[in-house]
Amino acid sequence: MSRPTFEEFKKEALSNPEVKREYDRLAPIFRIKKELLSARLKKGLTQEEVAKRMKTSKSNISRLESLNNTYAPSLNTLIKYAEALDCEIEVVLK
Repeated sequence: MSRPTFEEFKKEALSNPEVKREYDRLAPIFRIKKELLSARLKKGLTQEEVAKRMKTSKSNISRLESLNNTYAPSLNTLIKYAEALDCEIEVVLK
């Protein structure tokens, strides 16, 4: 018997209403994390460079960007991160 692909596993997991509800609840956090990582890479900066600009540690930047945790950064942290990248932060409610 073959192992399911990730997409098959995800589809099966999301068929459970409780899992789907939690997945949807966490989606904004992961969108933000992906946006942070994308912006940093576009600027050509390392996590260490961003950490230095924010006066924090590289491990804090790693945790902030990591898709392996559900850490939700504060608005203040997001503003500092954006400033470190010389970017503006924009909040949009849909």
